[in-house]
Order: sequence, then structure tokens, then C-alpha cells
Amino acid sequence: MTPTLMLALASAAFLATHFVSATPLRPTLVARIGEQPYQGLYSLAAFATIVWMSWAFAQAPRESLFSGFREIPFALMPIAFVLLVCGFGRNPTIVGAEKLLKSDDPARGMIRVTRHPIMWSFMLWAAAHILARGDVKSLIFFGTFILVAGVGTLAMDARKSANPDWPRFTAVTSHIPFQAILEKRNRLVWREIGWLRPAIGLAIYFATLSFHP
Repeated sequence: MTPTLMLALASAAFLATHFVSATPLRPTLVARIGEQPYQGLYSLAAFATIVWMSWAFAQAPRESLFSGFREIPFALMPIAFVLLVCGFGRNPTIVGAEKLLKSDDPARGMIRVTRHPIMWSFMLWAAAHILARGDVKSLIFFGTFILVAGVGTLAMDARKSANPDWPRFTAVTSHIPFQAILEKRNRLVWREIGWLRPAIGLAIYFATLSFHP
């Protein structure tokens, strides 16, 4: 098996571990072993496959697809880090934060921009690296994260639609950044976002840049 094929196999395994929760297999496993053991096995499988992916990525040769746009990360990565940090604020889509959907104004801060800021941060991170490197192994490795985050958000929206408060939330938010604002279903309120979380995101970006040029 070639190193590139090994990377593709590891990436497929990583995809499978993340999409099992959207199949009938999840409730079957939970019914048999319980929620907590399932979550433990799920986390272990996800960790093992991402380690396998990383190892395979390091072993695979660099086969160029196009001339990389090495300036792209300087534009996309600061946005990605800001979205990531702000996404851990008042966010009803985070596991365990569903009670925020019941509030009078469920979409505040960065959630007015997109209801999936954390997933968009991962997609921007992955896209930046694909465009900067322009090789086959990056397309496989980072493309896998785009699929997990992109399809994962759609699956999350479908799963949470059973919540009676979810339609009210989606009516004033959008998956695509700024779509709800452009459609006048919401508005941008900078004071809700504040300066602290964006500053932390930018600080992490510059810190990362210092050891990962």
C-alpha cells in the first residue's frame, strides 16, 4: 500500500467515526452499552484515527497539484482563530448549551454572523492549508476536515430540528456567514462580540505564526 493510499484510508476511517452519530448505528450502540461508554469509545476512535491520519500525512510524498498560494493563510487564519474563540462564547449549538435556545434573543454576538462559528473556523483553517500547499496529500488530509465540519453542520441542523425552539433560532441565523444579516433577518452588533475574544483569537494566531511560519 502506498503512503498516499494509506492516508486516504486513514482519512476515510476518521470520516466514518464522525458520521456514525448520524446513522441508526448510534442509538443501537447507546442502547446496548450506554451513553457514557459510547462517548468514551467514540472519543477513543476519533483520537486514534486522527493520530493515524497525521502519521500517514507525514509519510506521504508531496505530489504537487498546483502552485500554492502561500499568502492565503495570512488572510484566512486570523479570521479562523477569531471565529474559534468567539464560538466558545454564548453559543446554543455547543453540546450542553441547548437551553440558550429558549432565551428571548438566542442569537447574539458571533452567532448573528453564523450559527456555526467553530465549524467555520475549521473549514477556513483546512481551506487555507490546501490553497497554500497545493499538493495531493494536503487535499486528502485537510479536505477531510472540510467534509467533517461541512457535513457535520448540516447533520447537526437536521438533528436539532426536532427541538421546538430550533426553528425560531434558525429563522434569525444562517449557516453561511453574514447571510442572515444580508437578508435583514438579523443585524451585526459589535458590542455583543466585544474586543476580548477577538483579541485572544488574534493573539493565538500570532503566537502560532511565531512557531509555525
